[in-house]
Amino acid sequence: MPIRPIAVTAGALLGMSALFSTAAPAFADSRAAGEGAPVPVAHRGASGYAPENTLAAVDKAAELGIEWVENDVQRTRDGELVVMHDTTLDRTTDAEEVFPDRAPWNVADFTADEIARLDAGSWFGEGYAGAKVPTLKQYLDRVSAHDQKLLLELKKPELYPGIEGETLKELSNEGWLDGRHVKDRLVIQSFNAESVARVHMRKPAVKTGFLGTPDTSDLRKYGRFTDQINPSHTTVSKDYVDAVHDVRGAHGKPLEVFTWTVNDAAGARAAADAGVDGIISNFPDVVRDAVAE
Repeated sequence: MPIRPIAVTAGALLGMSALFSTAAPAFADSRAAGEGAPVPVAHRGASGYAPENTLAAVDKAAELGIEWVENDVQRTRDGELVVMHDTTLDRTTDAEEVFPDRAPWNVADFTADEIARLDAGSWFGEGYAGAKVPTLKQYLDRVSAHDQKLLLELKKPELYPGIEGETLKELSNEGWLDGRHVKDRLVIQSFNAESVARVHMRKPAVKTGFLGTPDTSDLRKYGRFTDQINPSHTTVSKDYVDAVHDVRGAHGKPLEVFTWTVNDAAGARAAADAGVDGIISNFPDVVRDAVAE
């Protein structure tokens, strides 16, 4: 997840206030920061070891013993949900070679069949030549096969009107909206606060996360529709994490903090010392081992 501006300002959130009749109350008895080791999350799968957002990266995370994987969801021209981080295909596939006259190779300009033709592995290493861009269905099937948990990011939802409902429908079709999954196996997050709010309105049982670092004075507004505040590790401090923990989220529990993207042991220990609940990493095994020391 690259560092980028928060997608929706506090002012815009105030514009949504009619949707939420009361602010989430401050949580007077918040847990102690750093209580228990933070959960390691495989960023785009174990993307330090396998090509990001491919099934191979899911498999590698499972091999490493990592329960939680993170991915990014976008929509093709013909309405298929696919797992891809960039809004263009050229960095992590051979789209430029296969479709030389289709620049800038926007995901939204290609059909699912066209994207299925692409090689999403060779850029990472010869051993992954022929890896494909998975559909969300294929990705969910693989995560389920490993009995893993999913932190799903709606990537640039402003480019894909209605993607919240479509993603929830796919999750439902694949059995991911039953009680077991919504309790502790699924979180939907985005940099776009309005998108997160739409997910919460459509399916209040689903846990949600906002990617960014809202001002502490705005946290109760976010707590109306989200369960996590997930900032870049460069913005994390113990005081900030404590402030987040002091606010109840949409399900009445303290807001959690899952920070990104931490790829070394020292950074993982610093995040753990700040009291974060989860650490998103390309090398989740490094994080796990560091915070367990």
